[in-house]
Amino acid sequence: MYLRQFINRKKNNSHNFSTGILVFEDGTKFSGNGIGYEGIAVGEVCFNTSITGYQEIITDPSYSDQIINFTFPHIGNVGTNPEDNEAEKAWVKGVVFNSNVTEPSNYRSIKKLDKWLKKRKIVGIVGLDTRVITNYIRDKGAPKGTIQFSRKGKHDLGKLLNKSKSWNGLLGLDLAKKVSCKNIYNWSSLKSWDKKKGYTKNKKNKYKVVAIDYGIKKNILRCFSDINCSVTVVPANYSAEKIIKLRPDGIFLSNGPGDPAATGQYAIPIIKKLITNGIPIFGICLGHQLLSLALGAKTKKMSLGHRGANHPVKDLSTNKVEITSQNHGFEVDPKSIPSSVKITHKSLFDNCIEGIEVKEKKVFSVQYHPEANPGPQDSKYLFNKFLKNIIVVKKNGKKKRY
Repeated sequence: MYLRQFINRKKNNSHNFSTGILVFEDGTKFSGNGIGYEGIAVGEVCFNTSITGYQEIITDPSYSDQIINFTFPHIGNVGTNPEDNEAEKAWVKGVVFNSNVTEPSNYRSIKKLDKWLKKRKIVGIVGLDTRVITNYIRDKGAPKGTIQFSRKGKHDLGKLLNKSKSWNGLLGLDLAKKVSCKNIYNWSSLKSWDKKKGYTKNKKNKYKVVAIDYGIKKNILRCFSDINCSVTVVPANYSAEKIIKLRPDGIFLSNGPGDPAATGQYAIPIIKKLITNGIPIFGICLGHQLLSLALGAKTKKMSLGHRGANHPVKDLSTNKVEITSQNHGFEVDPKSIPSSVKITHKSLFDNCIEGIEVKEKKVFSVQYHPEANPGPQDSKYLFNKFLKNIIVVKKNGKKKRY
């Protein structure tokens, strides 16, 4: 039995009262105080173990249709600012915090987290034992849940339970089209944030990268600016023929939410055509999964997923261990890897595949997030590896098969 949350008693009243509630599909419920947007949201409930970077996490499009339970107790203590958003819109459905959001104490803070959540219509709840919820998720495997914030404390438990049960979940769900850009655009060439200079523009772009947007994070684009690459971002279903006409030096397959097999219905044929053109390709997270599918592998739903900034990954070629930032609920099935593909990285948590590359081709991908926002920067070298692939192809004078 799980420790049930006691409903807070309303002041000057004799009955139990709570403005926030989280109801799982099996009827288990946790009560606390609502924050952010007043309303109801349904999604897959997952937990994130990161200590820092809550704003970047909440604005990561890969969290579309999910409710995030933060294991770190002090969320909101540095406030929010307009510079740390990873996307223009937050796609996450809800957030769960242990402690009340305090007044922010940071020189960059512009707005308190509570108001920031409300503006983005994100339902939140505080005052819950997030450790208990984490244990529940570990045993149940990222269950479906419904979160509600009602100032009057009126919760129709039957209705909320029915919403949790009736939602189909992420398996078989294509969310890349939902979060992807609708039109092609050129990245502003802003580089990674610097404490003294903030964001500065790179005016020395020597190479052109086309990024397919399945839910791309801004810091990935900044990392390309750091290595002198201009970036043209295209929608998730942009055709291979149109991409090739842009004459890129390299192709990037971005992170994103949902079931890779569902997104693969239209993404796989595009990626296959790009591979045959001999253009260097680099994929991250969903991009890694889609590349694997295009190469003949299969993906499967994980019981819990990996979400946090403290995941150890082993580079099998060097035997070095990298501490990585991760956010994914699907993985590549190791039994399905074709002989033409080499496994380059593995998780030291559960031994799942964390990186691949294609033998004899300048094509590789990783499951984790080397752009590290939030997270450690152990894996940022992968952007330079991609650049090296581009330079090698250009130096060798290989004609691009446009």
